[in-house]
Amino acid sequence: MPVTHAYCRRWLPATLLCGLSVAASAETILYHLESPTTLNRYSSSQLLLLRKLNHADAAHLPRLPRILVPDRWGEDELVYSPMPADVPRLSAERKAVVVDLPGQVFGAYEDGALVRWGPVSSGGPRHPTPSGTYHLNFHARLKISTVDPTWKMPWYFNFSSTKGLGLHEYTLPGRPASHGCVRMLSTDAQWLFHWGEPGVLVVVLGRYNFGAPPPWLRPAWWSEGVTVFGHTVAVE
Repeated sequence: MPVTHAYCRRWLPATLLCGLSVAASAETILYHLESPTTLNRYSSSQLLLLRKLNHADAAHLPRLPRILVPDRWGEDELVYSPMPADVPRLSAERKAVVVDLPGQVFGAYEDGALVRWGPVSSGGPRHPTPSGTYHLNFHARLKISTVDPTWKMPWYFNFSSTKGLGLHEYTLPGRPASHGCVRMLSTDAQWLFHWGEPGVLVVVLGRYNFGAPPPWLRPAWWSEGVTVFGHTVAVE
């Protein structure tokens, strides 16, 4: 039997509440786990959301032992986000990117308000991504790795030249697996490439627990949310 957890979000930004009833924004979302053999019954738009929720790209999603599935579809992507909708500490930043290593997820903020979120794959056990404060600097439509020329990184945006760290498109296998960079789904990497600009603050938080199961495959994790400077999703 699938495991389900009900929870309710009331944190939609005011810009999203325009045209939405309060009741609609407060509906309960249930999540359950099921076999990836059911993927063929989902539409293309639903599969895009499943890739975000399960931190896996199109090639790796069917390979997961189980997948997390919501009971309600068609909402704005921010409704499904584990990132806090508002981070007052970032309100002075016109744009900022927060990468949460424990949850393997990023959030893009404008004046402290969440405008985009998505899964990431940061450094694996031998090359963990270091937490810290950085800034976006140079970017390239396609970056060839100086470590291994066979590593081609589309939609690359560097945030630490000294450590060779960047945000870019690459495979997401449902776990941290990079050599230190922060991998993203293609749609998120393309969006960030056009949205970002040199000087944008990048904050990398926490440390991934390689000895524990992926937290995002635990339905209750989505109700707990990611904490950023003391702020998290508001749930009931």
